[in-house]
Amino acid sequence: MDRETVISVRDVRIRYKVIKAEGVKKSLFSLKKSRLSEIEAVKGVSFDVPKGQIVGLVGKNGSGKSTMLRSIAGIFSADEGSIDIGDHTISLLSIGVGFNNQLSGKENIYLSGLLLGFSKEQIDARYDEIVEFSGLDKFINMPVRTYSSGMYSKLAFSITAVMETDIILIDEVLSVGDMQFKKKSFRKMRELISNQDRTVIIVSHSNETVRKLCDRIIWLNDGEIMMDGETEEVLAAYEEYMDGSDAEHTVNSKKAAKEEQLMRMVEEEDREAQQAEKEQSGETEQPGEKEQSGAADGERRETETA
Repeated sequence: MDRETVISVRDVRIRYKVIKAEGVKKSLFSLKKSRLSEIEAVKGVSFDVPKGQIVGLVGKNGSGKSTMLRSIAGIFSADEGSIDIGDHTISLLSIGVGFNNQLSGKENIYLSGLLLGFSKEQIDARYDEIVEFSGLDKFINMPVRTYSSGMYSKLAFSITAVMETDIILIDEVLSVGDMQFKKKSFRKMRELISNQDRTVIIVSHSNETVRKLCDRIIWLNDGEIMMDGETEEVLAAYEEYMDGSDAEHTVNSKKAAKEEQLMRMVEEEDREAQQAEKEQSGETEQPGEKEQSGAADGERRETETA
């Protein structure tokens, strides 16, 4: 039986009005009105996401990825077309979105929770967990405008992670804050998206991140869908396309490398912790198991290379 459709995007177009750049002196002394130009960031995009699917959204800078996420979250309105998420709760994890800087961290927790569709009683029940996860207990009653970017990011992530909406949209912030919090947040996000009832769309510069986490990839290019399908098939085409790019690819590759390094660190620490737990419980590898495991890994690598 087909899974329930949780997100339905139909022929969506989103346009921006921008002021055409002019020299400062000319702008100050010109009596003419500023000239406006229109940019179409999303051009007739349509797709459906079934319940429990993890979708990666890839594309070069300016392809419309973040605009698409903000539209699904309800921050932007489509100029044409429709976006339907039914009665599902939804949250967007994106740096710089969602807080009132004049309010305290505590007040923003409640404001954000209410905007996500939760009752005050539901937020009360999760409040202590949010504060504990963020590590901001000493600062939670201070105005958010006094927070560093790292503190801001920690609070934003903690609200999204702990409140656990039906749909989670992640915009290039799989890891935030200091290294300890980055590891904790990555583990929490991995736990959240492993829930088969939760629907997730991820925007990331790291192909390895979406390769490991996503069931499906949608490739956007200049506001249009270039490909939509199985992870490996779409990523192969996208990587070939991006190999021909210049400076932008280099900048994004640096961001991706940091994210991939974090992912490797977390996975290695988890393996070591699991091994230590086995040793403490008396579970040890039988003779030959390690060699067999290594041989199997070698076979997998050879298959992947072929």
